[in-house]
Amino acid sequence: MKINFNNITIKNLVLSAMFLCLGIILPFFTGQIKEIGDTLLPMHFPIMLCSLICGWKHGFTVGLILPFFRSVLFGMPPIYPNAVWMSAELATYGFATGFLYNLFARKKLYFSLLVSMVCGRIVWGITKAVLLGMAGKAFTFHSFVAGALIDSLPGILLQLALIPLIVKLIKIRR
Repeated sequence: MKINFNNITIKNLVLSAMFLCLGIILPFFTGQIKEIGDTLLPMHFPIMLCSLICGWKHGFTVGLILPFFRSVLFGMPPIYPNAVWMSAELATYGFATGFLYNLFARKKLYFSLLVSMVCGRIVWGITKAVLLGMAGKAFTFHSFVAGALIDSLPGILLQLALIPLIVKLIKIRR
């Protein structure tokens, strides 16, 4: 049986698997240290790239399962509650980035990234507040701002610098 690798569905599945693997591997470069990972956001890059290259359905799916895969394989992030709120956040990034990018006919990459970052952080905050609230712990607005913006600013800036560059390089290769 011969497989036709020109088929876009097969390409997207293979690329999605590659982005899932990147999401599993990249946190090792931060030494699996939570504070560095929270700052550089290594799992966000492959999700956003997956949704920009393969579409929102693939980005959403990879974002949804990536934290649970890492949790099962390496114990990081802890499956509950961290992997749960990370999964909601990354799935939102995957959906919003790819959906907006396609909605604007691939002309508004920075806009798509910025809006998806805001949406993902809001979903992260809501999910984290609900899960911590169920455990009787508080998640204040100050904690939200610190985690969503201040602590993650280096990662956000890296995303805004590198993701458009990578997408541009991929477009040149195609």
